[in-house]
Amino acid sequence: MSDFSPFWSPDKHRDRRPLLMARNAIKSALRGWFEARDFIEVEAGQLQVSPGNETHLHGISVTLRRHDGRTEPLYLHTSPEFACKKLLAAGETRIFDFARVFRDRERGVLHAPEFTMLEWYRAGGSLDDLMADCADLLQHAARACHSTQLQFRGSVADPFVMPERLSVQDAFVRYADIDLLSSTPEGVPDLSILAMAARERKIRVAEDDSWSDLFSRILVEKIEPELGHGRSTILHHYPVHEAALARPCPADPRVAERFELYACGVELANGFGELTDPLEQRRRFEEDMALKQRIYGEIYPIDEELLSALSLMPPTSGIALGFDRLVMLLTGAPRIDDVLWTPLAPLSA
Repeated sequence: MSDFSPFWSPDKHRDRRPLLMARNAIKSALRGWFEARDFIEVEAGQLQVSPGNETHLHGISVTLRRHDGRTEPLYLHTSPEFACKKLLAAGETRIFDFARVFRDRERGVLHAPEFTMLEWYRAGGSLDDLMADCADLLQHAARACHSTQLQFRGSVADPFVMPERLSVQDAFVRYADIDLLSSTPEGVPDLSILAMAARERKIRVAEDDSWSDLFSRILVEKIEPELGHGRSTILHHYPVHEAALARPCPADPRVAERFELYACGVELANGFGELTDPLEQRRRFEEDMALKQRIYGEIYPIDEELLSALSLMPPTSGIALGFDRLVMLLTGAPRIDDVLWTPLAPLSA
């Protein structure tokens, strides 16, 4: 059957159906995992006043027309995070959401403009709690679809082996031979130091690179391909400037309470010790939006209700997991579209 056949052609659907049944089994098992631990399932509204305020995250705008003809600009959410944090401020303590989310400028083997994000939050929880959740969920999901490994492009990882824990600083030293934190003296990024280290190691440095641009390039080119082989990897303690929604680490303010889960070189989840300081959160949002305006020529509004809610929100840990990617790796599917029930048709030539 041609790869270009639509998903609804009977032959194509027959080939894809085992993957979709595995998806359903994994989803059911994970829902049961959360409910057994007293998490409450919530459903965040998809229409929001802001799609998020991270520089490189792109929302899809919509226009709501009221009965009197007035219009209101809104966005399809890129994550249920803002809505979930408002529920935490309202008094919920353990929540999860299998959220349909939308992101512009994302289409490829690992990206879809509409996908499922599994997010969960633990009021009073720590980053270690989330890391333990990730290890347990990988095993639970694997059992649900009778899989013994995660796999992607020739790499495999055993979901039943505890993840490796590796700090971003140690990863940069191990895989790029760069002392990353030396380029953030007193917590202030110094592009000249990082650029010098990169050039010495034959890593491309563009004239208009910022410290964050160069950090991301090194991470994508040198670090991420090395993570999650044999077993999953938890990459933790990101520089505070690369964790807009996370609180600084008390032991070292240069880094933040943020980690990412990787398997087979693929990012699966992004966890935070959530920032609850509304003034600091506003400062970070405004800084990111100024950079977004410079790079992309667009800007998103700040959700003022979110900032108000942060002052009522208890100390919390939260995480977002790309559910479709998890299904991909557990079933061995080569593309994210293979595990979506109704994937968007390819763009016309």
